[in-house]
Amino acid sequence: RDLFEEDGGGWLEDVALLDRLVADKLRTEAETVAAEGWQWIEIAPSFPYGHDHGLRRLGSEPADLTIEEQVSLDALQAEYTALQEKYEDADEMPDEVDTRLGELEEALATFEDRPHIFDAAAIPHAGAFVSIDTEGTLHVERGYVRREDEAAFAAATAEPNTEAAAAASRSD
Repeated sequence: RDLFEEDGGGWLEDVALLDRLVADKLRTEAETVAAEGWQWIEIAPSFPYGHDHGLRRLGSEPADLTIEEQVSLDALQAEYTALQEKYEDADEMPDEVDTRLGELEEALATFEDRPHIFDAAAIPHAGAFVSIDTEGTLHVERGYVRREDEAAFAAATAEPNTEAAAAASRSD
């Protein structure tokens, strides 16, 4: 029971059931991530600090915005900037303006959290972690190469000209 809740709080009677439901949901989400072609997927409700220590993190680029998304982003950013400038010298911001700024921040954050694009040649040699973040939503960290996969990763992602130059320099 939570003593600090106004309604008296509550309790969980079947912790094992909750753990099983969480594990099932994470496995389902992991199957979706695995379908992207990642070599391995690790699943846990949460990972300890440093779980990715010693792993190479792949570089990626955010997915390009569609024309409609770019127009929407520009409109949201313009409204946000206009509201901030209008009330920057005000002693107190009206509640409806404060609420609207919060809504705009959330909408803008969705554009920041768009999927990232990884090199297609690297995906089969890398993996992902699937867990739950501190807000209770799904959290997926893609693009990690394990030490034992480094050689295969390097061979698969090496540029052809680099390999030919390296072979030529060895034969000299």
